[in-house]
Amino acid sequence: MRKARLVAALLAVALTATSSVNTRSALAASAADINRDANAVLAKLYANKPEAKKLASQAKAILIFPSIYKAGFMFGAQYGEGVLRKGNKSVGYYNTVAASYGWQAGAQAFGYALFFMNDSALSYLNKSEGFEVGLGPSIVVLDEGAGKSMTSSTVTQDIYALIFDQKGLMAGAGIQGSKISKIDK
Repeated sequence: MRKARLVAALLAVALTATSSVNTRSALAASAADINRDANAVLAKLYANKPEAKKLASQAKAILIFPSIYKAGFMFGAQYGEGVLRKGNKSVGYYNTVAASYGWQAGAQAFGYALFFMNDSALSYLNKSEGFEVGLGPSIVVLDEGAGKSMTSSTVTQDIYALIFDQKGLMAGAGIQGSKISKIDK
């Protein structure tokens, strides 16, 4: 996985240098910038997706990545920074790094929020030396249909993910590894 992180970091730097999107601020965002962006995307998410507000009211914590940038041609990488919120309080900052290999081309920006629904899932994030997506607690990515039918009795998974604000085009098929790690801000 170290090799994957190195490739992801190198590709993220290359993306920063060549992209017309404002990735430079994503790679060097301050805590205030991340909090401001997280507040804005949460307000928009709650207004546009009522299921997100339902999840938030039941979640132990929410990890918000306001902007993640992904690019690739054969080798791909993505990077973003986010904040973990318990209630309205920011309790930690994280980055997400992913590397991929396979048939792929394009560039994309998006954001996502992870709703931690129980203490064991949140504990896993806090105790792990980097949360590897696909290992550990179960994660369910919600589409609009599934989210609209949620009630307190149907919320049964450890973590729910909502993806938002997708821009750009990324096409392909390949193998990807993704990791979320705590960072200092």
